[in-house]
Amino acid sequence: MKKIINNPDLVVEEMVEGMVLAHPEYIRQSEKGNIIVRKNSPTKKVALVSGGGSGHEPSHGGYVGKGMLDGAVAGAVFTSPTPDMVYEAIKEVDGGEGVLLVIKNYTGDIMNFEMAKEMAEMEGINVDFVVMNDDVAVENSLYTAGRRGIAGTVFVHKIAGAKAEQGASLEEVKAVAQKVVDNTRSMGMSLSSCIVPAAGKANFTLEENEVEIGMGIHGEPGTHREEIKTADEITEHMLNKILDDMSLNENEEVAVMVNGLCSTPLMELYIVNRKVNKMLQEKNIKIYRTFVGEFMTSLEMAGYSISLIKLDEELKELLDSPADTPAFKTF
Repeated sequence: MKKIINNPDLVVEEMVEGMVLAHPEYIRQSEKGNIIVRKNSPTKKVALVSGGGSGHEPSHGGYVGKGMLDGAVAGAVFTSPTPDMVYEAIKEVDGGEGVLLVIKNYTGDIMNFEMAKEMAEMEGINVDFVVMNDDVAVENSLYTAGRRGIAGTVFVHKIAGAKAEQGASLEEVKAVAQKVVDNTRSMGMSLSSCIVPAAGKANFTLEENEVEIGMGIHGEPGTHREEIKTADEITEHMLNKILDDMSLNENEEVAVMVNGLCSTPLMELYIVNRKVNKMLQEKNIKIYRTFVGEFMTSLEMAGYSISLIKLDEELKELLDSPADTPAFKTF
């Protein structure tokens, strides 16, 4: 194993410390542990908290700031944060208007975030949640009942965060967050495995000319393995799977996210985006905005995912609303 780390047991602690030192104008670290908090939190608005296992950076700490999250909880690598940690994050960011939890659909995350919600409610804090399940590849996996939550979660952070920034109620923020969940679909693929620092070895293997289609962000199995094909062929398969699961009509509008899993060059992501754009144009589906880059990664895994969100006027306005965080800025 070759990694630029000090101690495999301290990677999350040292990462959080380094992130806060790099972005003190945006974030601070809670005294309660690996919890990243918006610098001026709590604020007099609905607060958003997300998080999960580390190894997906910039998710989720990179999205803490104006117009997105108020707190992010960093669990051990690929491991859900404990209920106590999520509970402390809720208390840290609550400004009296309630807290919305954004949870990716993994069994451990749901159980621990729901336990934290119950603990906070016993303290008189109004807490609600949505569960992101955008992955169309696999209905049930090693870690989920139902679909996995992957890169489309970033659209929830952005759009629900914008709604909260406008001063909306907890019920209103949850409603728009659920609208994002209902209208977002994603699918990913992998060219290589990744190495969890504490394990010290790859968590699966692929042959030199082999890829896995539908791979999860923790290395969960996808739909199948096959010999590597062209970027256009892989993208066509994945985008068709997404479109088959969406009720999109001609002239409707979408936002597109082409997300790298960490080791895929931007050159290749733009080639993927070229094919996505061409396919949507052929179907007379309008692209309102496109995001290409690394938004939710998987340690050093090579591969990419595609996410589409169907937009209405409310979602377009919120997507365009100002956000200023370490990893996401719109002005």
